[in-house]
Amino acid sequence: MLFRFFSPFAGFLGLALLLLCLGPAGAQLFETKAAQAFMIDAETGTVLFAKDADKPFPPASMAKLMTMEVVFNAIKSKRMTLDDTFVVSENAWRTGGAPSGTSTMFAKLKSAVRVEDLIQGVTVQAANDGCIVLAEGMAGSEANFAAQMTERAREIGLQKSTFVNSTGLPADGQQTTVRELAQLALHIWRDYPEFFHYYGQPDFTWNKISQRNRNPLLSMGIEADGFVAGASEAGGFGIVGTVSHNGSRVIVAMNGLASDRERSEEARKLLDWGSRSFQKTEIFAKDEVVGEAEVFGGDKSGVALKAKGPVDIFLPIANRDKLTARIVYKGPVAAPVEEGQPVGELRVWIGDTLSQRTPLFAAEAVKVGTLPQRALDAAKELAVGWLRQKHL
Repeated sequence: MLFRFFSPFAGFLGLALLLLCLGPAGAQLFETKAAQAFMIDAETGTVLFAKDADKPFPPASMAKLMTMEVVFNAIKSKRMTLDDTFVVSENAWRTGGAPSGTSTMFAKLKSAVRVEDLIQGVTVQAANDGCIVLAEGMAGSEANFAAQMTERAREIGLQKSTFVNSTGLPADGQQTTVRELAQLALHIWRDYPEFFHYYGQPDFTWNKISQRNRNPLLSMGIEADGFVAGASEAGGFGIVGTVSHNGSRVIVAMNGLASDRERSEEARKLLDWGSRSFQKTEIFAKDEVVGEAEVFGGDKSGVALKAKGPVDIFLPIANRDKLTARIVYKGPVAAPVEEGQPVGELRVWIGDTLSQRTPLFAAEAVKVGTLPQRALDAAKELAVGWLRQKHL
């Protein structure tokens, strides 16, 4: 059974946090026209905003984030170098090149292109021919590469994203979510800092044709410096973007907008709000007790809980009364309890968005109680346990 113990956070910055309520507040702090949206703080992964974040949709060109993750991982693992070259096949040329009428770097048929140039074609120009050349060069065929994309997605924790091609062009069975796109973008920023700069490159010239970066956020003066836009008939207009402001970074993924103009404006507003409306605050110091969990059959009735380190959250600068939190664990916890034993987690909501989950551990050991103590606990559980189950 799941037992909830609500933490008082006594004395925390003098704020009257509503931590004894029966659930999170029921309203978003921000409104957007996007059908799906998800925003996180890059340093901690804290969720700042979520709207229908787990609904699958066709990724369009945002699938290229996964294409690049596979490429970056191969280079980092020394299975490939930036100076390796791949040949532009007729399939890559026709499907993603000049004849295709889609976003392209205009790579010449049968020419050999360096991996670094292909990367710039994809990250700056959203080049479909660049994606296919990389896919065929690395895996023999685009289908094989797409299978590697899905496999790699699972390895890094993306459970819903499935890829059928390297470009994001329409294909049955190809899907992602805004939550997983944001997590993928965060992974790329964290794990491949040596390659992230390509996403902020303002332009790229190939085959004597110069093109501006297709990410509309880069030219809006909001300190945006990366990632990708996409659009499909089935899913609408979407974008994955990031802003670095005053030492903090936020990442947003959005989809389901009606036009490229609406996409740019809604992304700008959400990123601006996210980068300016939160303040990082330590609510528990390292080794500070967060709360207590009930113990069954122990020489103590409860066990103190703490996190592995300090607990930081991102507080809304305004609307601080929308912050709610509680400790959640399966209980009562059966004795004996070892110090450091995982017990539950601290969950924090901002509005109705589950913003942060922090694992909690026993701060002390609790031994098995005496026979009378265990008998008393058994009687108490018999008397109130069914009420707890009914409540849940």
